[in-house]
Amino acid sequence: MRHSIARSLAIVAVATVAISIAGCTKAPEAGGTGGEAAAGADTVKIALVSGGAHPYFQPWIEAGAQAKTDFGFADVTFNETAEWDQTKQNDVINSLVANGYNAFGIFGVSPTDINSTFANLKKNGIAVGSIASCPAGDTDEADFCLSTDVETAAYKAAVAAIEAMDGKGVLAHLTGNNADSNTQRRIAGVKKAVDETNGAVTLLPDVTDIDVDLTTAQKAVADLLASQGDTITGMVSTAYNPAVAAATAVKESGLDIKLVAIDDDETILAAIADGSVYATVAQNPVGQAYVGSYVLGKLATQECTVADPGIVVDSGSFIVTKDNVDSYNDERIAASEELKTTFDSELLDCK
Repeated sequence: MRHSIARSLAIVAVATVAISIAGCTKAPEAGGTGGEAAAGADTVKIALVSGGAHPYFQPWIEAGAQAKTDFGFADVTFNETAEWDQTKQNDVINSLVANGYNAFGIFGVSPTDINSTFANLKKNGIAVGSIASCPAGDTDEADFCLSTDVETAAYKAAVAAIEAMDGKGVLAHLTGNNADSNTQRRIAGVKKAVDETNGAVTLLPDVTDIDVDLTTAQKAVADLLASQGDTITGMVSTAYNPAVAAATAVKESGLDIKLVAIDDDETILAAIADGSVYATVAQNPVGQAYVGSYVLGKLATQECTVADPGIVVDSGSFIVTKDNVDSYNDERIAASEELKTTFDSELLDCK
């Protein structure tokens, strides 16, 4: 490819700051994984399908469009109409298959049920990546999972919060859907960091199920500060909406709470710049969609197969503080370049 991945990801990043399967129709032959000659990239139609509407997925739109341009795909579309219902997500995927899409990057609604969706797609010769979330358990029926190592990211966030607390005090943890395997991994990551203090930090009961929307998160944060704000030394949010809500609420409260957030919403970045938020952990949605689409294209054309099917690949997480709030995206772009190189050199078997 003549296009530089660094340049492409930088373009996407700037634009972003300024965003039942069992009966599915068999995909065209270009989507298969057999031994036929490789098809061209212009036969590839990729669908990036989130579990529902959420700010985290908006960068996928520009990243997918950039991947289409850079790699010469027939189409890359984004669809978030699943309404956080696995049956509805399956219906959306089924419709896209019927319309000729032969490669899918999917954030599954149900981490326990999504493998059956992946398996049915694969059975019909369709390339599948589990993007931004891996299935629960130890098995992934998709070709690969490209996602944040959420336990590691949560651990980094909690360690940063504890450092800001001078290693002692009371820590509150705000997070998402308690039934989500990612949430359980995040809870484990925060707990690990607290356990390493040998009792110097007390962890309050996790505040879960508050990432539905910003209003839900704002109420939960307001209730927490009203009831226990005077006792809380630090706060870590490992879900998007609670992080945005907490950034505003902590600043307005005037309480001396050291907050570490997640993701890079403008509210959070501004709060880091003015010192009211200590840090955030940025994820890599642009890299997930862009590099994920690149890999899906290689699979859909049958140019390559995954050497270790179902492999889990960490898309990266990055601590952002006042010191690097203006430059952290350079690190994220470099990590995405390295991801693409790693797939090419280590994770794909190509003809």
